[in-house]
Amino acid sequence: MLKYIKYYIPVFTSMLMIVVLLQGEYFPTIFALSFSFLMIFGDFFFGKDKVIQKFSYPKLLDLSLYIHLPVLFILVLLVVSIFSNNLSTSYIGLVNAIFNIDFIQIKKSFNMIDKVSLLYQTALFIGMFATVPAHELTHRKKNHFDMFIGNWLLAFSWDCTFSIEHVYGHHKDVCLEQDPASAKRGENVYLFILRAIVAEQISGWKIEMSRLKRRGFYFLSLHNKMITGYMRSLLITIITFIIGGFSGALCFLFLAFSGKILLESINYIQHYGLVREKGKPVCLRHSWNSNHTFSSLYLCNLTRHSDHHRAPNLKFWELNPANKDAPILPYGYLFMLDVLLLAPFLYHRIMAKKLIDWDLNYANQEERKIVSMQNSKLLKS
Repeated sequence: MLKYIKYYIPVFTSMLMIVVLLQGEYFPTIFALSFSFLMIFGDFFFGKDKVIQKFSYPKLLDLSLYIHLPVLFILVLLVVSIFSNNLSTSYIGLVNAIFNIDFIQIKKSFNMIDKVSLLYQTALFIGMFATVPAHELTHRKKNHFDMFIGNWLLAFSWDCTFSIEHVYGHHKDVCLEQDPASAKRGENVYLFILRAIVAEQISGWKIEMSRLKRRGFYFLSLHNKMITGYMRSLLITIITFIIGGFSGALCFLFLAFSGKILLESINYIQHYGLVREKGKPVCLRHSWNSNHTFSSLYLCNLTRHSDHHRAPNLKFWELNPANKDAPILPYGYLFMLDVLLLAPFLYHRIMAKKLIDWDLNYANQEERKIVSMQNSKLLKS
């Protein structure tokens, strides 16, 4: 039973945050600091997980993904409420009744550091507990319920294009020059994030327009998945506006954009500096892999990324650690994420040796030629 329970730890963490923020002053800051400490050192404490476990009741694992949607919705509404100055009396009464608290008193107790901690932690959880489960679910293209939950989770970061561009674009073009989600060697992470956001939107529209044309649908219709995706995000934004006014909607949009930034940062890590010969199949060597237990647990085995690109239809618990043929990150995903965003120069320095190893021991002859040209451009710049 424990092997099932461990996959509920992420959603239990979200629930714990809801409980903690309702305790008032200092508690959000303590929670954010504690979780940040775990993010930085968790993979060192918990070691590596190289086991593929068998599960007799996979629906229990699916439930661990579905439950993120209502929990995250409650968390976002509470945080939006904290940043609002014009909550209705009926809404406050409802919150007080549900949680048996004095919400206004709790709201007034938060200091500025608490509020920053709430924004930081909620944005982080949108990235980890909305986008990551959505990544798993939107790969299940023939399962309408999974796609429904996955697309609603993506709505929290205004990222409807992900279920289109990632599945039908990135997986086809990974590590090629035209792939917006593959970071080049030495590329500035902040410029990459902006470039990726714009390019993925363009790519998503192109893919969807092509699909609609093949099926004979007009692009300005509810058949357009980009339009219906924007409508989901707009609905959440409207709800936050109704509850919290302009400040509430602004708060949500900030959280959504921050969650999107975290996704692109993970994209940066997953394929940084790797290249692929055009026309050749995607292999294990075209993604950075990691088997660190803590990152794997909180990111639905997204860390086993090489095997995910080898076989995108595999469920997250079926992915192989792929130790022999996949390049391995020196540290866990969550630690590398912190280093990338806080000290990108250090990230590039850490990865420089890993890229040399990839060039020598993983790349084929044509890929070495591509790498050589990229390295020459990098030296000139």
